[in-house]
Amino acid sequence: MNSKDVSRRLFLRKAMMLSAAAAVAPTILHANSFAPIKRAKASERVNLACCGIGNRGGEIIQALYSTGLANIVALCDVDMGAPHTLKTLQQFPDVPRFKDFREMFDKMGGQIEAVSVGVPDFSHFPICMEAMARGIHVYVEKPMARTFNECELLMKAADKYPKVVTQMGNQGHSEANYFQFKAWVEAGIIKDVTAITAHMNSPRRWHGWDTNISALPSAEPIPETLDWDKWLTTRPFHNYNHDYVNGQWRCWYDFGLGALGDWGAHILDTAHQFLNLGLPEEVNAIKLEGHNDFFFPQASTLSFKFPKRKKMPALEITWYDGVNNLPPIPEGYGVSGLDPNIPPPSTGKIEPAKLNPGKIIYSKELTFKGGSHGSTLSIIPEEKAKEMASKLPEVPISPSNHFKNFLLACKGEEQTRSPFHIAGPLSQVLCLGVLAQQLNTKLLFDRDKKVITNNKTANELLVGPPPRKGWEDYYKV
Repeated sequence: MNSKDVSRRLFLRKAMMLSAAAAVAPTILHANSFAPIKRAKASERVNLACCGIGNRGGEIIQALYSTGLANIVALCDVDMGAPHTLKTLQQFPDVPRFKDFREMFDKMGGQIEAVSVGVPDFSHFPICMEAMARGIHVYVEKPMARTFNECELLMKAADKYPKVVTQMGNQGHSEANYFQFKAWVEAGIIKDVTAITAHMNSPRRWHGWDTNISALPSAEPIPETLDWDKWLTTRPFHNYNHDYVNGQWRCWYDFGLGALGDWGAHILDTAHQFLNLGLPEEVNAIKLEGHNDFFFPQASTLSFKFPKRKKMPALEITWYDGVNNLPPIPEGYGVSGLDPNIPPPSTGKIEPAKLNPGKIIYSKELTFKGGSHGSTLSIIPEEKAKEMASKLPEVPISPSNHFKNFLLACKGEEQTRSPFHIAGPLSQVLCLGVLAQQLNTKLLFDRDKKVITNNKTANELLVGPPPRKGWEDYYKV
């Protein structure tokens, strides 16, 4: 967005606005559990606006509010009043409500210090760009954005506005796995890694759909509560269909990033950061079951090849998704039960799978297995783990979860652990994997120029189609 336009709008708005609303009492009761939440003093809390208040967005609000460090000062949702938004509305009945984030920022920007962005993948980008241009701190759900170029622009905006705190919502990046992986790399326990198997074999929303699809779903009546035009934000116009909303957007190339975008940031985040992977030089769709032009495959095997980095050897990540598309399991792997560190989805309990979401890391000397989110690594087989036990370093305990980390960073007391300069390249890796899925092909990528060299269509899709009229300025930094 043009910074001069934003500055002018900010000046006009500030001239008209009254001071922030009176502070809420130091201790309140949680709306549903009635468990007391210990709240910081009014002057120590961050004034938080929330974009997306149902489903995952509602969970993010609860997690941020439960730290005791946030005042909820504005709620924004394009489907305000729909059943999935009622829990949040009942908990914060007196907080101003909006259906358009632009109107919210125009009317209340002077009272907003930070914003949570828990909306579909494709809508992350404009909200984050608007907020950063106004100096508002951003907590955005993963992946950072839908396209490679949008991730790139968000990183450039973060550089342009260095006082703005950013955090992507791969919450395990503030839990035990983060600190263990970092400590084990620094101690030389994890070194010379040449291969990583990443797997997510739980059922997905689009599994079982007709893969002979020849067109997008037909138009349906728009629910009374939903502002469909605002839901679409920057995307080219689509007719409303119930299989686009309330999480279903993740099924479609036009709106989401599938299983890889949903889980890759939880499974590969620490390896990506602490092994300095950056961007791949080759991405290959090795196996796609039920490939079509519209929604994600029933099963995928993808290869990501990363070159040698200083003293670190070349490394290949192989990604497996699909209920029966299991990776090779090394001897001594052990039993895979339900992982208590993986939070259930907003739609209910996590379903048992033949293999938990996670990873297997192969180095020249050791093999590690790990889960997703905050799950820690184990050395396998067990005999080798016992042999290495005395050599393992002490792992520090996390001083704050991901949500508290963000709010403390807004207050200048911590640094975020998944800021855009770290989360951006990881999200771009996921975007490249999705392009290989969508086009069912191998992509050769120039890491320096950030272009795909062997496929013109794929290279154009790094940017994607132009935004709808009226949304163009968000693509200017």
